[in-house]
Amino acid sequence: MPRLKKTEQPPAKDRHWSRQVKDTSSALDLEAGVFSLTDPKAIAKSLKRSADGSQRRKSDPFRSAMSMLNFYINRAGRRLQPEQRKCLQEAKDELRVLYGRPRKNPRQAKAVNKKNRS
Repeated sequence: MPRLKKTEQPPAKDRHWSRQVKDTSSALDLEAGVFSLTDPKAIAKSLKRSADGSQRRKSDPFRSAMSMLNFYINRAGRRLQPEQRKCLQEAKDELRVLYGRPRKNPRQAKAVNKKNRS
């Protein structure tokens, strides 16, 4: 693709590549409106159902679900309302709990590493 000046817009078909990724992704088939839910547990459960039931995903269900959640958060960017961003961040933690992968606290990891060195 040729380099564009700052004032130029890319062709219309190229501007919405993220929608195509969302619609045709090999990661998983999402339930409609999953990211507009206000309950983090409901979002995590929906993503888990979608990931576990998907035949198109290329990696394990946890990774596919977390990947799609991160994709949505990153693509929404500044347009994402603070309350919804907080809800989606909490959904990440709920997803970890559902898959039995608790978040590692960086401080605890450093303390364990120092302890093992001595």
